[in-house]
Amino acid sequence: MDQLQAMRAFARVVETGGFARAAQSLQMPNATLSKAIQALEKHLGVKLLERSTRRVSVTRDGEAYYARTQPLLSELDDIDATLGRAQASPSGRLRVDTGGSTASGLLIPALPEFCARYPDIELQVGVTDRTVDVIGENIDCAIRSTATDGALISRKIGKLLWTTCASVAYLERYGAPTHPQQIIDENFPVAGYFSAQTGGMVPLHFNRQGHAMEITPACKVMVNESNAHLATAMAGIGLVHTLDFMLRPAINAGHLVPILETWRPAPLDVYICYAPSRQLSTKVRVFADWVTEVYTRLVQDR
Repeated sequence: MDQLQAMRAFARVVETGGFARAAQSLQMPNATLSKAIQALEKHLGVKLLERSTRRVSVTRDGEAYYARTQPLLSELDDIDATLGRAQASPSGRLRVDTGGSTASGLLIPALPEFCARYPDIELQVGVTDRTVDVIGENIDCAIRSTATDGALISRKIGKLLWTTCASVAYLERYGAPTHPQQIIDENFPVAGYFSAQTGGMVPLHFNRQGHAMEITPACKVMVNESNAHLATAMAGIGLVHTLDFMLRPAINAGHLVPILETWRPAPLDVYICYAPSRQLSTKVRVFADWVTEVYTRLVQDR
Protein backbone atom coordinates (compact mmCIF):
# COMPACT_ATOMS: atom_id res chain seq x y z
CA MET A 1 0.00 0.00 0.00
CA ASP A 2 1.17 3.51 -0.84
CA GLN A 3 0.16 5.04 2.48
CA LEU A 4 0.77 8.65 1.40
CA GLN A 5 -1.42 8.21 -1.66
CA ALA A 6 -4.10 6.58 0.46
CA MET A 7 -4.00 9.44 2.97
CA ARG A 8 -4.42 11.97 0.16
CA ALA A 9 -7.29 9.96 -1.32
CA PHE A 10 -9.09 9.82 2.03
CA ALA A 11 -8.58 13.56 2.60
CA ARG A 12 -10.09 14.41 -0.76
CA VAL A 13 -13.16 12.23 -0.10
CA VAL A 14 -13.68 14.08 3.20
CA GLU A 15 -13.24 17.48 1.55
CA THR A 16 -15.40 16.83 -1.51
CA GLY A 17 -18.02 14.65 0.15
CA GLY A 18 -17.84 11.79 -2.32
CA PHE A 19 -15.67 9.33 -4.19
CA ALA A 20 -16.42 10.57 -7.71
CA ARG A 21 -15.41 14.20 -7.07
CA ALA A 22 -12.38 13.12 -5.07
CA ALA A 23 -11.19 10.81 -7.84
CA GLN A 24 -11.72 13.54 -10.41
CA SER A 25 -9.73 16.11 -8.44
CA LEU A 26 -6.87 13.63 -7.93
CA GLN A 27 -7.07 12.46 -11.56
CA MET A 28 -7.29 8.79 -10.66
CA PRO A 29 -9.90 6.09 -11.41
CA ASN A 30 -12.69 5.66 -8.87
CA ALA A 31 -11.72 2.02 -8.34
CA THR A 32 -8.12 2.95 -7.55
CA LEU A 33 -9.20 5.54 -5.02
CA SER A 34 -11.66 3.13 -3.37
CA LYS A 35 -9.04 0.39 -3.08
CA ALA A 36 -6.52 2.82 -1.58
CA ILE A 37 -8.94 3.84 1.17
CA GLN A 38 -9.93 0.22 1.87
CA ALA A 39 -6.24 -0.64 2.22
CA LEU A 40 -5.76 2.33 4.56
CA GLU A 41 -8.67 1.22 6.73
CA LYS A 42 -7.27 -2.30 6.88
CA HIS A 43 -3.84 -0.95 7.80
CA LEU A 44 -5.27 1.22 10.59
CA GLY A 45 -7.80 -1.34 11.76
CA VAL A 46 -10.63 1.20 11.89
CA LYS A 47 -13.49 2.29 9.67
CA LEU A 48 -12.86 5.78 8.28
CA LEU A 49 -15.90 6.14 6.04
CA GLU A 50 -19.46 4.86 6.08
CA ARG A 51 -20.69 4.13 2.57
CA SER A 52 -24.26 3.77 1.35
CA THR A 53 -25.92 3.89 -2.04
CA ARG A 54 -26.79 7.55 -1.51
CA ARG A 55 -24.01 9.13 0.48
CA VAL A 56 -20.61 8.86 2.12
CA SER A 57 -20.15 9.99 5.71
CA VAL A 58 -17.05 10.26 7.86
CA THR A 59 -16.88 8.16 11.03
CA ARG A 60 -15.68 9.56 14.32
CA ASP A 61 -12.35 7.78 13.80
CA GLY A 62 -12.26 9.22 10.29
CA GLU A 63 -12.77 12.75 11.58
CA ALA A 64 -9.96 12.33 14.09
CA TYR A 65 -7.65 10.85 11.46
CA TYR A 66 -8.37 13.67 9.02
CA ALA A 67 -7.75 16.34 11.67
CA ARG A 68 -4.35 14.80 12.54
CA THR A 69 -3.14 14.04 9.01
CA GLN A 70 -4.29 17.08 7.02
CA PRO A 71 -1.68 19.47 8.49
CA LEU A 72 0.98 16.84 7.76
CA LEU A 73 -0.10 16.55 4.11
CA SER A 74 -0.08 20.32 3.74
CA GLU A 75 3.38 20.57 5.24
CA LEU A 76 4.66 17.80 2.97
CA ASP A 77 3.39 19.74 -0.05
CA ASP A 78 5.19 22.82 1.21
CA ILE A 79 8.41 20.89 1.78
CA ASP A 80 8.24 19.42 -1.72
CA ALA A 81 7.92 22.92 -3.14
CA THR A 82 10.94 24.36 -1.34
CA LEU A 83 13.36 21.58 -0.39
CA GLY A 84 16.77 21.65 -2.05
CA ARG A 85 16.67 25.31 -3.09
CA ALA A 86 19.27 27.82 -1.93
CA GLN A 87 16.40 30.25 -1.43
CA ALA A 88 12.83 29.13 -0.98
CA SER A 89 11.09 29.47 -4.34
CA PRO A 90 7.58 28.01 -4.24
CA SER A 91 6.55 25.93 -7.21
CA GLY A 92 3.63 23.97 -8.56
CA ARG A 93 0.01 24.71 -9.40
CA LEU A 94 -1.84 27.47 -7.55
CA ARG A 95 -5.59 27.78 -8.19
CA VAL A 96 -7.05 31.19 -7.35
CA ASP A 97 -10.72 32.07 -7.86
CA THR A 98 -12.12 35.58 -8.13
CA GLY A 99 -14.87 37.64 -9.74
CA GLY A 100 -14.75 38.90 -13.31
CA SER A 101 -14.20 42.57 -12.50
CA THR A 102 -11.37 41.82 -10.06
CA ALA A 103 -9.74 39.48 -12.56
CA SER A 104 -9.86 41.86 -15.52
CA GLY A 105 -9.43 45.16 -13.68
CA LEU A 106 -6.93 44.32 -10.94
CA LEU A 107 -5.42 40.86 -10.86
CA ILE A 108 -4.53 40.05 -14.46
CA PRO A 109 -2.96 43.46 -15.27
CA ALA A 110 -0.63 42.99 -12.29
CA LEU A 111 0.22 39.32 -12.98
CA PRO A 112 3.46 39.93 -14.93
CA GLU A 113 4.99 41.11 -11.66
CA PHE A 114 3.88 37.98 -9.80
CA CYS A 115 5.06 35.65 -12.59
CA ALA A 116 8.47 37.33 -12.65
CA ARG A 117 8.79 37.10 -8.88
CA TYR A 118 7.67 33.44 -8.66
CA PRO A 119 8.50 31.82 -12.02
CA ASP A 120 7.98 28.27 -10.75
CA ILE A 121 4.34 28.77 -9.76
CA GLU A 122 1.77 27.67 -12.34
CA LEU A 123 -1.15 30.00 -11.70
CA GLN A 124 -4.70 29.05 -12.61
CA VAL A 125 -7.16 31.93 -12.29
CA GLY A 126 -10.77 30.80 -12.05
CA VAL A 127 -13.09 33.64 -13.03
CA THR A 128 -16.68 33.46 -11.79
CA ASP A 129 -19.14 35.68 -9.95
CA ARG A 130 -20.64 32.74 -8.03
CA THR A 131 -19.40 31.84 -4.54
CA VAL A 132 -17.17 28.84 -5.16
CA ASP A 133 -16.80 25.88 -2.80
CA VAL A 134 -13.15 26.44 -1.94
CA ILE A 135 -12.73 23.13 -0.10
CA GLY A 136 -14.96 20.93 -2.23
CA GLU A 137 -13.54 22.19 -5.54
CA ASN A 138 -9.91 21.89 -4.37
CA ILE A 139 -9.24 25.62 -4.79
CA ASP A 140 -6.17 27.00 -3.04
CA CYS A 141 -7.63 30.44 -2.29
CA ALA A 142 -10.36 32.85 -3.35
CA ILE A 143 -10.64 36.63 -3.32
CA ARG A 144 -13.93 37.73 -1.76
CA SER A 145 -15.69 40.78 -0.33
CA THR A 146 -16.99 38.84 2.68
CA ALA A 147 -15.45 36.80 5.47
CA THR A 148 -18.58 34.92 6.53
CA ASP A 149 -17.58 31.34 5.71
CA GLY A 150 -16.59 29.84 9.06
CA ALA A 151 -14.99 26.83 7.38
CA LEU A 152 -12.32 29.05 5.80
CA ILE A 153 -9.53 31.26 7.04
CA SER A 154 -10.17 34.82 5.84
CA ARG A 155 -7.37 37.39 5.76
CA LYS A 156 -8.10 41.03 4.92
CA ILE A 157 -5.93 42.13 2.01
CA GLY A 158 -7.26 45.59 1.25
CA LYS A 159 -10.23 47.79 0.52
CA LEU A 160 -11.90 49.23 -2.56
CA LEU A 161 -13.37 52.70 -2.99
CA TRP A 162 -16.79 53.44 -4.50
CA THR A 163 -17.46 56.06 -7.16
CA THR A 164 -20.57 57.48 -8.81
CA CYS A 165 -20.05 58.83 -12.30
CA ALA A 166 -21.60 59.54 -15.67
CA SER A 167 -20.47 60.18 -19.24
CA VAL A 168 -19.78 63.65 -20.58
CA ALA A 169 -22.74 63.33 -22.96
CA TYR A 170 -25.04 62.31 -20.09
CA LEU A 171 -24.03 65.33 -18.01
CA GLU A 172 -24.52 67.68 -20.95
CA ARG A 173 -28.05 66.34 -21.38
CA TYR A 174 -29.23 65.86 -17.78
CA GLY A 175 -26.80 67.75 -15.59
CA ALA A 176 -25.41 66.33 -12.33
CA PRO A 177 -27.23 65.75 -9.02
CA THR A 178 -25.61 67.39 -5.99
CA HIS A 179 -27.52 65.24 -3.47
CA PRO A 180 -28.43 61.52 -3.74
CA GLN A 181 -32.11 62.26 -3.11
CA GLN A 182 -32.20 64.27 -6.35
CA ILE A 183 -31.66 61.03 -8.27
CA ILE A 184 -35.09 59.90 -7.08
CA ASP A 185 -36.89 63.24 -6.93
CA GLU A 186 -35.73 64.50 -10.33
CA ASN A 187 -35.68 61.12 -12.12
CA PHE A 188 -32.04 61.10 -13.13
CA PRO A 189 -31.53 58.06 -15.40
CA VAL A 190 -29.54 55.34 -13.64
CA ALA A 191 -27.95 52.23 -15.13
CA GLY A 192 -28.53 49.69 -12.37
CA TYR A 193 -26.89 46.48 -11.28
CA PHE A 194 -29.17 43.56 -10.45
CA SER A 195 -28.49 40.43 -8.44
CA ALA A 196 -28.22 37.25 -10.49
CA GLN A 197 -29.66 35.33 -7.51
CA THR A 198 -32.71 37.46 -6.72
CA GLY A 199 -33.19 39.51 -9.86
CA GLY A 200 -33.56 42.62 -7.68
CA MET A 201 -31.57 45.78 -8.14
CA VAL A 202 -28.63 46.34 -5.81
CA PRO A 203 -29.33 49.59 -3.89
CA LEU A 204 -27.05 52.61 -4.18
CA HIS A 205 -25.33 53.51 -0.90
CA PHE A 206 -24.09 56.96 0.05
CA ASN A 207 -22.56 58.49 3.16
CA ARG A 208 -21.49 62.00 4.13
CA GLN A 209 -20.16 62.86 7.58
CA GLY A 210 -21.93 59.89 9.14
CA HIS A 211 -25.23 60.52 7.35
CA ALA A 212 -25.92 57.32 5.43
CA MET A 213 -28.43 57.00 2.61
CA GLU A 214 -29.68 54.06 0.58
CA ILE A 215 -31.73 54.55 -2.56
CA THR A 216 -33.19 52.18 -5.14
CA PRO A 217 -34.12 54.24 -8.20
CA ALA A 218 -36.25 52.95 -11.04
CA CYS A 219 -34.01 51.83 -13.91
CA LYS A 220 -34.88 51.22 -17.53
CA VAL A 221 -31.59 49.34 -18.02
CA MET A 222 -29.95 47.00 -15.53
CA VAL A 223 -27.07 44.53 -15.93
CA ASN A 224 -25.51 41.89 -13.67
CA GLU A 225 -21.86 41.98 -14.74
CA SER A 226 -19.29 44.66 -13.92
CA ASN A 227 -17.78 45.15 -17.38
CA ALA A 228 -21.29 45.53 -18.82
CA HIS A 229 -22.07 48.03 -16.07
CA LEU A 230 -19.09 50.12 -17.16
CA ALA A 231 -20.29 49.89 -20.77
CA THR A 232 -23.69 51.33 -19.83
CA ALA A 233 -21.98 54.36 -18.30
CA MET A 234 -19.76 54.82 -21.35
CA ALA A 235 -22.83 54.66 -23.60
CA GLY A 236 -24.53 57.43 -21.61
CA ILE A 237 -27.45 55.18 -20.65
CA GLY A 238 -27.37 56.32 -17.04
CA LEU A 239 -25.18 57.30 -14.15
CA VAL A 240 -23.55 54.34 -12.40
CA HIS A 241 -22.45 53.66 -8.85
CA THR A 242 -19.75 51.00 -8.60
CA LEU A 243 -16.19 50.26 -7.49
CA ASP A 244 -13.71 52.98 -8.39
CA PHE A 245 -11.09 50.73 -9.99
CA MET A 246 -13.57 49.71 -12.68
CA LEU A 247 -14.24 53.34 -13.64
CA ARG A 248 -10.87 54.98 -13.03
CA PRO A 249 -9.26 54.33 -16.46
CA ALA A 250 -12.29 55.88 -18.21
CA ILE A 251 -12.28 58.79 -15.72
CA ASN A 252 -8.58 59.43 -16.29
CA ALA A 253 -9.19 59.36 -20.05
CA GLY A 254 -11.93 61.97 -19.71
CA HIS A 255 -14.77 59.70 -20.86
CA LEU A 256 -16.50 59.58 -17.47
CA VAL A 257 -16.86 62.28 -14.81
CA PRO A 258 -17.18 61.58 -11.04
CA ILE A 259 -20.21 63.05 -9.28
CA LEU A 260 -21.44 63.10 -5.65
CA GLU A 261 -17.83 62.71 -4.48
CA THR A 262 -18.60 64.06 -1.00
CA TRP A 263 -21.17 61.24 -0.61
CA ARG A 264 -18.84 58.24 -1.01
CA PRO A 265 -19.83 55.29 1.22
CA ALA A 266 -17.30 53.40 3.31
CA PRO A 267 -14.80 51.38 1.25
CA LEU A 268 -15.47 47.70 0.56
CA ASP A 269 -13.21 45.35 2.52
CA VAL A 270 -11.56 42.57 0.49
CA TYR A 271 -10.35 39.21 1.80
CA ILE A 272 -8.35 36.25 0.63
CA CYS A 273 -9.99 33.04 1.85
CA TYR A 274 -8.52 29.54 2.03
CA ALA A 275 -9.04 26.21 3.74
CA PRO A 276 -7.22 25.60 7.05
CA SER A 277 -5.27 22.87 5.26
CA ARG A 278 -3.69 25.57 3.05
CA GLN A 279 -2.53 27.68 5.99
CA LEU A 280 1.04 26.34 5.85
CA SER A 281 1.29 26.48 2.05
CA THR A 282 4.14 28.67 0.84
CA LYS A 283 2.35 29.21 -2.48
CA VAL A 284 -0.75 30.58 -0.79
CA ARG A 285 1.30 32.71 1.58
CA VAL A 286 3.37 34.41 -1.12
CA PHE A 287 0.30 35.00 -3.27
CA ALA A 288 -1.58 36.53 -0.32
CA ASP A 289 1.37 38.81 0.45
CA TRP A 290 1.67 39.87 -3.19
CA VAL A 291 -2.03 40.55 -3.75
CA THR A 292 -2.04 42.60 -0.53
CA GLU A 293 0.65 44.77 -2.15
CA VAL A 294 -1.57 45.18 -5.23
CA TYR A 295 -4.52 46.42 -3.16
CA THR A 296 -2.30 48.68 -1.05
CA ARG A 297 -0.90 50.37 -4.15
CA LEU A 298 -4.41 50.80 -5.52
CA VAL A 299 -5.50 52.86 -2.52
CA GLN A 300 -2.23 54.82 -2.44
CA ASP A 301 -2.64 55.76 -6.11
CA ARG A 302 -6.03 57.29 -5.31
